[in-house]
Amino acid sequence: MWISRGFALALVCLCLGARAEVGVTDQEVVVGQFAPFSGPAEQLGKRLNVGIQAYLQSVNAQGGIHGRRLRLVTRDDGYEPDRAVAAAKGLIEQDNVFALVGSVGTPTGLAAVPVLTSAKVPLVGMFTGAQGLREPFNRYVFHVRASYFDETERIVQHLTTLGVKKIAVFYQNDAYGKAGFEGVTRALEKRQLKPAGTGTFERNSTDVGAALAAIVAAQPEAVVQVGAYKACAEFIRQSRAKGYGGQFFNVSFVGSKALADELGAAGTGVVVSQVVPFPYAPSSAVVREYQQRMTEAGDAEYDFSSMEGFLMGKVLVEGLRRAGKNLTRESFIAGLESMHEVNLGGFEVSYSAKDHTGSRFTALSIIGAGGRFRQ
Repeated sequence: MWISRGFALALVCLCLGARAEVGVTDQEVVVGQFAPFSGPAEQLGKRLNVGIQAYLQSVNAQGGIHGRRLRLVTRDDGYEPDRAVAAAKGLIEQDNVFALVGSVGTPTGLAAVPVLTSAKVPLVGMFTGAQGLREPFNRYVFHVRASYFDETERIVQHLTTLGVKKIAVFYQNDAYGKAGFEGVTRALEKRQLKPAGTGTFERNSTDVGAALAAIVAAQPEAVVQVGAYKACAEFIRQSRAKGYGGQFFNVSFVGSKALADELGAAGTGVVVSQVVPFPYAPSSAVVREYQQRMTEAGDAEYDFSSMEGFLMGKVLVEGLRRAGKNLTRESFIAGLESMHEVNLGGFEVSYSAKDHTGSRFTALSIIGAGGRFRQ
């Protein structure tokens, strides 16, 4: 059968165009981030973004990955589920991103993950440890941090080892807070204990009065907090004003530096569990690299959130490198899943075709004088 030369050329171009992956050109790869860049949780999204950008800028300065520079596009979800859905859809359908990185929150994640799953767009790194975003397994979501079950087990283990058994829980009344509460409850039940008291508050609110009354009345020795930094800080301030002298423990999502800044002098002695290496002391290769890249990016304000963003950026880039020059979403997923017990310089990440847990690293830190953290 005879075909014109022009028609044949058009067919070739059409086939080449069909093979081109969304968000990928010969010069760049476009990735997206939906996170709170406004509202009561804005510091979480902003600091995570700073860490991601610091690493991506360093990679671009060295020529990118397989000759492609990395460009990060962001959309603000205000830490609200409906806005997270809109932001994820916007990044995928309008900004045409290749992949996503660095989302923030459990309720926002639960709302947005079905969007990216339907579109088959991979997401690397979620600033949440909720089990509901880990089970059932989702091949498009790659976690970089330990779970809330891991964090709360570490907290309860520490307290009970010290002989503290009357432990109350102050938590956000949504999927995030309930995930943390379940983690504390599981850890206590493991030791034949129950929460000494509980109190809840609403997301993006600092109305903690009812929770405060319920928990202070129970007279716990320690309070585990599962919330965003403004509400947790308000609860601590009001508790101290009422003469409560117990200990306060927070899970990492609180945003350590944001909490310390919010509390000021009232923060001394507050403990926060962490899922990344201590960012203030260059005691490991990855922390030294983080500090160097942050300084090069013009931000020497080291903190746990930007450290986590930096690690998310490293995992994203390693997956792209392993995917090879012929980059597709499927080759990117395969590249990430080939990361078995990969040491990033003192922080280990491991994936497989059936497990995207990533890390189980946990540690405890305490706010010292002047808002400075100690290990």
